[in-house]
Amino acid sequence: MREPRELAFDTRDGTALFYRHWPAVNGSARALLLLHRGHEHSGRLQHLVDELDLPGFDCFAWDARGHGRSPGPRGYSPGLGTSVGDLDTFVRHIERAHGIAPENLAVVAQSVGAVLAATWAHDFAPPVRCLVLAAPAFKVRLYVPFARPGLRLLHALRGHFYVNSYVKAHYLTHDPARVASFNADPLITRPIAVNMLLALYQAGERVVDDAAAITLPTQVLVSGADWVVHQAPQRAFYERLGAAVKEFHVFPGFFHDTFGEKDRAQPIAKGRAFILRCFETPPAPPELLDADRAGYTRDEFERLRTPLPAGSWKALQFAATRAGLKLGAKLSDAIRLGFDTGFDSGSMLDAVYRNRPSGRGPLGRLIDRLYLDSPGWAGIRVRKRHVEALLAQAIAALRAEGRAVRIVDIAAGHGRYVLEGIAALADRPDAVLLRDYSALNVAAGQRLIAEKGMQDFVRFEQGDAFDRASLATLAPRPTLAVVSGLYELFPDNAPLRASLAGLAEAVEPGGWLVYTGQPWHPQLELIARALTSHRDGAPWIMRRRTQAEMDQLVAAAGFTKAAELVDDAGIFTVSLAQRNRA
Repeated sequence: MREPRELAFDTRDGTALFYRHWPAVNGSARALLLLHRGHEHSGRLQHLVDELDLPGFDCFAWDARGHGRSPGPRGYSPGLGTSVGDLDTFVRHIERAHGIAPENLAVVAQSVGAVLAATWAHDFAPPVRCLVLAAPAFKVRLYVPFARPGLRLLHALRGHFYVNSYVKAHYLTHDPARVASFNADPLITRPIAVNMLLALYQAGERVVDDAAAITLPTQVLVSGADWVVHQAPQRAFYERLGAAVKEFHVFPGFFHDTFGEKDRAQPIAKGRAFILRCFETPPAPPELLDADRAGYTRDEFERLRTPLPAGSWKALQFAATRAGLKLGAKLSDAIRLGFDTGFDSGSMLDAVYRNRPSGRGPLGRLIDRLYLDSPGWAGIRVRKRHVEALLAQAIAALRAEGRAVRIVDIAAGHGRYVLEGIAALADRPDAVLLRDYSALNVAAGQRLIAEKGMQDFVRFEQGDAFDRASLATLAPRPTLAVVSGLYELFPDNAPLRASLAGLAEAVEPGGWLVYTGQPWHPQLELIARALTSHRDGAPWIMRRRTQAEMDQLVAAAGFTKAAELVDDAGIFTVSLAQRNRA
């Protein structure tokens, strides 16, 4: 047996999570990251470290938040996004503390851990070497009729509560020793918080539906007699994967604990061979800079641009939706503003940030409230908080180097999210320049600056966010640039590359860039078929960019990604990248 070291790392919210590190026998710079199943902990992965028989690899395994020896209420996390963010922080900790780059890291994950790994791969586009996913819990079997809608209703009515697992150890494995150890283990966590159970379903559906965004080499190992999770989503995930290198193996008669089954030597051998093959050659991620010309998000965009057949059921549905929105606009101020200025306008976003329902009478205010709480707008407000958090992180990094903080936002809308973020900081920036193409937005932003009494260090001017020369000659040179909610509105990559190139010329080496992305949206077709843009009232049709595509565009301009935040629904990402120093 390889002996582990017992350590801890700090998450973004300051929680110290426990992990085990099994050093490589020969000091190699390659590693495995092992993620345990739901209810379990890293101590139950000792056998996998030994049986994979890869002495040249360091091995790491955490106790997820609320599990094992990590703190927090048992079986609880504030959200799936928090847990996925913990995973990203852990990988960055491994690189910083142990000197192992993500490119030299293979992820081996089971059940709930496999869903976390797949969601992380989708939302963060990490450059790890490969994924090995055993019995991924994309859809847990719930044997009570209407269990999911019932849990959602109870959660809405009661708030936070726990659901105890119905799974007995003998339904996990045929191995008597594993059954006995599971039953005797005091660190096994039987309950799971209802918010995490529901979020697990939502993430599973999203990741399976959009698996084409995942291009990492991936192996899926499926237990053929699994009583805990459904097999169909696992197969759909594999078939939709965007990876050029992928494998799918089914083990007949296996229960859910694939790597803990009596005959586990079979899947362990498959996983070991796959990992070694992936390390035989340097990583070769697909080139995505031209994904606007060809690829699945381009195909999706073209479908959304194509009118629906007249008289089709879907065409009638969206016609009814448009009629309903126009009726709602007679009562709701926010919906009326969307029709007047465009649902993607700076004025609309400012109303979403203010989040104050208004309209004609109680019914109008209720409609306004429901509209402002739709998934997309709720995600926008989370994005605002994430922009503010990464602004604070970048400012702290600049101050730590004794550098001036000069901020530019190249498409600020009314500028509310930047100004409110700055107002919350203890350390005021030296100078802030807000720009926007719309004269209406510039005027509104100037009024907001005056209202907040920031005229002495903040100014607002009109400018084109896609004019490379205009950006490149910004003076004084910014040390921190912000692009929030802009690039998502434009399907082609050429304007983005010009914009990012201009920012790369403007931002001082070692300075920072905060940028946003929209790798997924649950209402993409509704937006395209029912809402209008600020550009001449045309339909608001967006082409999604996967996080991998967005990160490649930023990297090609000369920035290195350092951090990312994402909402629980996985709609909006906010990333922080540093301008390369050389």
